Amino acid sequence: MTVLLVHGDREYLRKPGEELQTDLGVLDVPEDVEPGQTLETHLGEPFEVRRLRGPDLFNHFERTGAPMMPRDVGLIVGHTGIGRGDRVLDAGTGTGVLSAYLGRMDADVTTYERDPDFAEVARRNMELADVTDRVDVRVGDLTEELDDLVAGFEDDDGFDVLTLDTGDAAEVVARAPDLLSRGGYLAVYSPFVEQTREAVDTAREVGLANVETLETIQREMDFDDRGSRPSTAGVGHTGYLTFARRP
Repeated sequence: MTVLLVHGDREYLRKPGEELQTDLGVLDVPEDVEPGQTLETHLGEPFEVRRLRGPDLFNHFERTGAPMMPRDVGLIVGHTGIGRGDRVLDAGTGTGVLSAYLGRMDADVTTYERDPDFAEVARRNMELADVTDRVDVRVGDLTEELDDLVAGFEDDDGFDVLTLDTGDAAEVVARAPDLLSRGGYLAVYSPFVEQTREAVDTAREVGLANVETLETIQREMDFDDRGSRPSTAGVGHTGYLTFARRP
């Protein structure tokens, strides 16, 4: 179990039995450490012990590129209803933020990452998130595995949700009716309009229902003595999310 040690705006990850050394002093993390405790360094500086939650994982995961933002994860969960026991097929693992969130919701995730180095980072992140029993990170191109996956199904034994974050998502969308169980959902993330339109057109061509696309925009608010207004810093637009459902 990894815990978060917090002092003001400082955050450190440590496991039971490990040592933290900072300019605030040295702190030995007890083997029986529990979230909610307050530990002190040898200089008497207090650190609050917290259990890792989703936003903490987003902030502390080892990164291989721009990770999926929590607001995008929230839209995917909200529009597909992913929950305990659902089977999720994912492509474009990257840092693994989406897979970790879904694994912590007790969904069973099979995720494909083409880059072996990225996949190894994702596996370490799954260990940090404590979801290695729920998330299977595979190295490979999902488009090359589709026939084998479909061949392994019995009757309507498909995936409950298909999530894609790849440039060639439309190729997988074309097989969505074969990959999804009846009533199963598709979610495609793309930073580009062109790829989004291709995914939408393909979803309609293969007979998926309830096809809709949302642009994800969020503005943080600034409040100070001068007044209140949307922040001029940060990322407002992240991308486009397309949802559809197998009838």
